[in-house]
Amino acid sequence: MSWTCWPAPAKLNLFLHVLGRRADGYHELQTLFQFVEFGDEVLIEPTLAGDIRLLEGAPGVPSGQDLVERAARSLKAEAGVTAGARLSVRKRIPMGSGLGGGSSDAATVLVVLNRLWGAGLTLDELADLGLALGADVPVFVRGQAAWAEGVGERLMPVSVPEPYYLIAWPEVSVSTAHVFEDAELTRNSPPITMSDFLAGGGRNDCEPVVRRLYPEVARMMDWLERHAPARLTGTGGAAFAIFEHPAHAHALLRQLPPGCSGVVASGCNHSALHRVLSACGPAGSGAGFEGNIGA
Repeated sequence: MSWTCWPAPAKLNLFLHVLGRRADGYHELQTLFQFVEFGDEVLIEPTLAGDIRLLEGAPGVPSGQDLVERAARSLKAEAGVTAGARLSVRKRIPMGSGLGGGSSDAATVLVVLNRLWGAGLTLDELADLGLALGADVPVFVRGQAAWAEGVGERLMPVSVPEPYYLIAWPEVSVSTAHVFEDAELTRNSPPITMSDFLAGGGRNDCEPVVRRLYPEVARMMDWLERHAPARLTGTGGAAFAIFEHPAHAHALLRQLPPGCSGVVASGCNHSALHRVLSACGPAGSGAGFEGNIGA
């Protein structure tokens, strides 16, 4: 078997409300996920040997804790396969940005290895496995823009406009745990409907906390909002602004202040991973498995 390369797209939370805290300590959320044409790449080589080897993962994450390695081991145990895999990640999504890089990488491993190993798990079963790894993993497994509730696992597929986004982030990694533990986090937002959102409703309840805890994010967002309405994604520290024409977004990208990076990417309601899988043909056909897919 040869190495293959698969996309792991970033996501945006177009809004994020915290409705309350559950008895288990997790938070009841309401959000709208959309993918963007920007992300990591996951390289996978199935092997006859039964071991799982992560050659390169997220920087600074100890061996055994990386979501990519954990996803592969979880699938192997659930499906009872004897094969193994070598894995490597080309990171482009910054860590602690709220763009879902680790969750997307894990979902790509689950979906692709399920196919390459012939494990035969359904998308529902893969999403359940993913939820044990992280609340955002199921939406990446399913590959469809979605209205999400619960901890983010109750998903309703949606189709929303696919504009161009300028996505920017400072040189800081935001801790999701610290944001959700903060005493000043709003935890009583009323639920809204899709119609409310499309009419201009919704915000990110995490934004005031992230601004206070991470002044680098506050400065970047203040700069961005002088040029276009901006919103934090997830728990940050990346923020995004919407543009109808990519040239306008690229012009602003070139003006980002020192200490900030960014990208211009179009929104997409269908994950790049699932588009590549569809182009490869039916599972088990072997179509598209040779070479450097999606690179």
